Amino acid sequence: MGKVMFYHLTRNPLEVTAQMLLERAHQTGWRVTVRGRDPATLARLDETLWLGDKASFLPHGMAGGAHDADQPVLLTSEHACPNDPACLMVIDKADAAPHEANGLERLWILFDGNDPDATAHARAQWKAVTAAGVQAEYWSEDSGRWQMKAQSGT
Repeated sequence: MGKVMFYHLTRNPLEVTAQMLLERAHQTGWRVTVRGRDPATLARLDETLWLGDKASFLPHGMAGGAHDADQPVLLTSEHACPNDPACLMVIDKADAAPHEANGLERLWILFDGNDPDATAHARAQWKAVTAAGVQAEYWSEDSGRWQMKAQSGT
């Protein structure tokens, strides 16, 4: 069973943290599904990944194409994960159930710490994950770099 890692975004925008995590996953050889709720947020992340540094290009695609199953990184608003990911990244207050960590290396939950609704949603997800006995970590960038602030289920 993989662990669930919560990333409390307070300094960098979603695209910066998502790209960092996606690049690390790609270097490890892990496929990732990115689940969001807002098509505009997914489109903005898609554009960021396309316009990134050519030397560190991250192959990816938006769900709904003929090659979804082949995508190393698949951006979607659906719960299905046709690219058989090792990691699931949940953004934009999308839902993730604790059981989804089963069979994954990582389940990342990124949330905007400046949005009270997103913070409340992440807290509810933390409670559900920890109540289910799933290993969870809470990461914050308040100090200017990522630091683990809490851990459960270990």
